Amino acid sequence: MTSNAAEQTTNATHTSPTPAQEQDIVEGIAHAAPFILPLAGGVLMFLLAFIAVYMA
Repeated sequence: MTSNAAEQTTNATHTSPTPAQEQDIVEGIAHAAPFILPLAGGVLMFLLAFIAVYMA
């Protein structure tokens, strides 16, 4: 009887579903970073230069 109880506990652990792996948000957009960061930097530099010329 003890072996039957042990088999039930081991079978329960093997048949339990594994949780689905969640994809991280950062990993989802990290492939676009080499394009987005320079573009955002260029826009910020343009805006800062525009503000400096406008204020002068």
